[in-house]
Amino acid sequence: MHAARNIALCTKDCVCLFICPTGATDTENGQIDFSKCIDGCRLCVDACPSHALYLVPGTYPQPQPKTEPVKTALLDLAKSKADQMALADQLAQESEDPVFRQLCKTVAMSNRILAEDCYREAGYILPQSNAVRQLLKELVQKHEGDDAFPRDAVEALLAKL
Repeated sequence: MHAARNIALCTKDCVCLFICPTGATDTENGQIDFSKCIDGCRLCVDACPSHALYLVPGTYPQPQPKTEPVKTALLDLAKSKADQMALADQLAQESEDPVFRQLCKTVAMSNRILAEDCYREAGYILPQSNAVRQLLKELVQKHEGDDAFPRDAVEALLAKL
């Protein structure tokens, strides 16, 4: 684990400069040189009076598969967020007050993001990137002539991306 700095919290007390045994900290640009930072040292983290320094793991554990009850709860929460988004959009359209309209649009966007996060965590959403499009195209080509492959579903998904 190596140290990193949250610039928004840093008060430039510079204790990290004096405590770091390798000189990995730099308060001018806010960066910590990972090549100099000692794995797991945490002297700067413990010494920082503004709590702007934290440790970043070098590796992360594999996510655990979601159980069916967890997936069901995530999907229920996503539906609730989608319903709230629709209600906020409707209120924004019906309102004459520009401040209230903006508030409703913000609430709608927040609920959309939360719903997407729930769907993603439940395993029901793909990133909409060129990499995903390319992967799906390659899958279709790879399974050419394979009747067990759900070609129509993959092509429909590609059309929607």
